[in-house]
Amino acid sequence: MDHLWTPWRMAYILSKKEPGCPFCAALAENRDAETFVLWRGAHCFLILNRYPYNNGHIMLLPNRHIADITELNDDERREWMLLLDAAVRALREAFNPHGFNIGINLGEAAGAGIAAHLHLHIVPRWEGDTNYMTVTANTRTIPELLHDTWARLRPILERLLTPSTN
Repeated sequence: MDHLWTPWRMAYILSKKEPGCPFCAALAENRDAETFVLWRGAHCFLILNRYPYNNGHIMLLPNRHIADITELNDDERREWMLLLDAAVRALREAFNPHGFNIGINLGEAAGAGIAAHLHLHIVPRWEGDTNYMTVTANTRTIPELLHDTWARLRPILERLLTPSTN
């Protein structure tokens, strides 16, 4: 069996965490560019991952602080899929990825870093984007600052998700 080591995660794991839910805190603030909230829907929102696996790593969350996908109500489920579709479209337009990893880790045992607030990861992928820089140099290569990624994606999502007046 081969093992891939991800030592950069230890700094996050061991870091002091602010009390409360960071997702709820970001949603409660009206500083989207600073908190990296990309879109606020009536029931769900999109936010950039502060510790991305790849450039453009978006998370989709319900506005309500719930832990399991089975707790979503019908309105949340509908908006969840609408925002998932819009996020994929925006990432394709902004970054032209070759594919995506899209998934949910339900519960701490499944790898959820913040298990108390349900979130879905949308990670753009490019052929050849996996390299050993992370393993050999304890370095992750993210070619764009989160503020720049937010500025690139926000107007696309606004265009995709704002109802047309035509």
